[in-house]
Amino acid sequence: MHTLYDSESYSVTHMLANADVQADGTLVVNSQKPVLMRHGFEIVDKQTGKEIYLDGSWAELFQQRVTAWQQTTPTQEEVEDTLAQFAVLAHTPRSVH
Repeated sequence: MHTLYDSESYSVTHMLANADVQADGTLVVNSQKPVLMRHGFEIVDKQTGKEIYLDGSWAELFQQRVTAWQQTTPTQEEVEDTLAQFAVLAHTPRSVH
């Protein structure tokens, strides 16, 4: 897991298949682990207390947005407007694990 974004309104976590996090926060992919080769994103809308997990084609679409953000450095408002578009799909109440 790797937190990509965290504000008062939203939190975005990237769930990586076959990845470990070192003590310094560096992500290391481990191809020896017997897990599915899928990744996804968890978006938590802190205002409504709901979350959504994006995988498959939804995760790919969101990954394209993240990649574009890395090129253009958007404002917080632009990021949160995009997250709001995905958050309307959220129906699962957030729970503490």
